[in-house]
Amino acid sequence: MNFVKVKNYQQMSRQAANIISAQVIVKPNCVLGLATGSTPVGAYKQLIEWCKKGDVDFSSVVSVNLDEYVGLDGSNDQSYRYFMNENLFKGINILPENTFVPSGIAQNIEEECKNYDQHIKDLGGIDLQLLGIGVDGHIGFNEPADCFEKNTHLVKLHESTIEANSRFFENKEDVPKEAVTMGMMSIMQAKKILLIANGKNKEEILNKALFGPVTPQIPASILQLHNDLTVIYSEE
Repeated sequence: MNFVKVKNYQQMSRQAANIISAQVIVKPNCVLGLATGSTPVGAYKQLIEWCKKGDVDFSSVVSVNLDEYVGLDGSNDQSYRYFMNENLFKGINILPENTFVPSGIAQNIEEECKNYDQHIKDLGGIDLQLLGIGVDGHIGFNEPADCFEKNTHLVKLHESTIEANSRFFENKEDVPKEAVTMGMMSIMQAKKILLIANGKNKEEILNKALFGPVTPQIPASILQLHNDLTVIYSEE
């Protein structure tokens, strides 16, 4: 594991954007695994700025996102497809047809999960996977459980996750109770993983995940087993 400590969110975002842009420059047709939530927004803003200046070119990049809420289509402003369009894709020169987010409205969710895994496999896997970490240790929407879920799957969100995400909705009751999430196999098979964490409330779970036992009760703990993990965390 490679740890990078920075002073604040801005520095964390810039460092993360540096690593992502370096991946794109080294391999212009790379596959990027992307995350949503408030943590990566700053990094995405930086990437947009550099792309508009011509410093990084996303025209041959393919992206695959970690997850999507069940029941929300891409036009819903709380869906993760909408989030990615607004916070990254519209600002860079990536081809829309090269951006992939699991469908939360597929008629057959089980088939959608299998197809998503197969698509990642057909792409040759993920070159760089960006991750945040939940206060309960979840990555993507892989929640604490009795075992690590290998494949993309339907998951019932834990109350702590619903509570944490309620800040994005008008009412807590509006937060979807289920999601489709990439499983641990695609994440762990990524050639590189970049985990970013910010805020005092992430300190305890980050320590448990990276320095405690590897357990599905703390899903992020499996990252200890990856051979190319970079963690950027802020003193905040």
